[in-house]
Amino acid sequence: MQKLTAQEEQAMKAIWQLGETHIRAILEVLGEEETPYTTLASTIKNLEKKGFLSSRKIGNVSLYEPLVTEEAYKNSFLHKFVEDYFDNSYQQMVNFFVENKKLTPAQLKEIITMIESEKK
Repeated sequence: MQKLTAQEEQAMKAIWQLGETHIRAILEVLGEEETPYTTLASTIKNLEKKGFLSSRKIGNVSLYEPLVTEEAYKNSFLHKFVEDYFDNSYQQMVNFFVENKKLTPAQLKEIITMIESEKK
C-alpha cells in the first residue's frame, strides 16, 4: 500500500469519518477556507487513481467511497515505519519512546496489561 501525502491523508481522514460522500461535504470537514475546491478535487482524483477510493455519479455529483479502511492503512503505515526506522523491531520502537521520555512507566504497565489480557 502506498504512503499517502499529508494532503491525501487529511482528505482520507475526512472520508473515513463521513463514509460515502461528495467533495463539498469533505470541504466542510476540512474547512473550506483552508482547502480550495479544485485542490481537493485533484487530491480526490489522485486517491481514486491510487486505489483508495471508488466513485459513482448521481446526476452531476460524484460520490466517493473508501476502498481502504482506516485501520488497514494505519497497519500498513505502522508496519512500514517500524521496518524502515527500527529494523522491523517493535521492541526497539518502544525502547526509543522510553529513552526519549515519550512513555511513562505507568503507560508501559498499561501496555503490558493489554498484551497479557490478549493472551488469555
